[in-house]
Amino acid sequence: MKESERKIYFDHAATTPLDEGVLEKMLPYFTARFGNADSLHSFGREAMRAVDEARDSLAALVGARPEEIYFTSGGTESDNWAVLGAARAQAKKGRPRVVISAVEHHAVLSAGERLERAGVPVVWLPVNGEGRVELTALREALSPEVGLVAVMAANNETGAVQPFRECAALAHENGSLFFADGVQAAPYMPVDVGDWGADLISLSAHKFYGPKGAGALYIRRGVKAEGLISGGEQERGLRGGTLNVPAIVGLAAAYEKNVRDMQKNNAQILAVRETFERELFARLPDAKRNGGGECLPGILNVSFKGVDNAAFLSVMDLHGVALSAGSACAAASVKPSHVLLAMGLTEEEANSSVRFSFGRNNTEEEAVRGAELAAKAAERLRGAD
Repeated sequence: MKESERKIYFDHAATTPLDEGVLEKMLPYFTARFGNADSLHSFGREAMRAVDEARDSLAALVGARPEEIYFTSGGTESDNWAVLGAARAQAKKGRPRVVISAVEHHAVLSAGERLERAGVPVVWLPVNGEGRVELTALREALSPEVGLVAVMAANNETGAVQPFRECAALAHENGSLFFADGVQAAPYMPVDVGDWGADLISLSAHKFYGPKGAGALYIRRGVKAEGLISGGEQERGLRGGTLNVPAIVGLAAAYEKNVRDMQKNNAQILAVRETFERELFARLPDAKRNGGGECLPGILNVSFKGVDNAAFLSVMDLHGVALSAGSACAAASVKPSHVLLAMGLTEEEANSSVRFSFGRNNTEEEAVRGAELAAKAAERLRGAD
């Protein structure tokens, strides 16, 4: 197949392909080692041993104790558990108020809105033009009633790295818990619970070449977060349901490889993104990057003046290039990105913005080809008007 005919995948922030080595480690737990990890016979013990080893491995990689790691179905469940579970527990201690940044993933935003509908006071923390929380705004939002502060480690639409460590310190000075959504940051930034200073951290395997349907929530020892799923006594009685052993094995294996190769992968991904940027902005000088400052190496959000992003995505897809207008969880929505609006963009600017997200398998040749196709698509759509 010619280079110009190959499909190009620039949507790694939505999901990544499953690593073949990770798949190999998962396969036995679909077949020969299929036991229910909660069964007491040898099949169950074998499955539970795999879960325990995965928990030990993940805990060691993030600097946590194994009993602080809880396995979930993914980032959305982990985010919901962190926000709803911790907020409810804190409310019982007389601290019902919650502070959430305005640019969180929809899993966190929706959990906050759910709390609001239940009568819980929620403060939505604004961001600056780069999409970052201002520490002065957080200080003003804090009060003795605030039980939980939620600020993501890095944004999934713009890649902006938040001052989450400083936010955690301010929250703790106030006596509040701090939750950092680490889903988008984990592929690129070492997760260290001591360094991050968060009481709760969420992870999702499919963002770092692991399986979909596998996630984890770190809950610091001594922190109370009420469980959301009732059932059996799995996950120390806080999350009922039969453990997804293959997915748990895959999560731990993928994260171990991610940590081992992170520095090399980041350098490669950044080189591809920089090549793409250089080629794109040389062809379209009026294209505008959304956000700035410290960002993840793999995410680039761009506004194409006068171009409808839905039409742009369609044209790019016809040419074999996959990308998105923002979070995959909101792909069906016709609303402009809440992240870009919070940064001060107009609805028109937000609706002309798309996200390119690069991965470890992308090449600089793909970056050049993708930029050329993007520039042609934008010019074509402008001409159509």
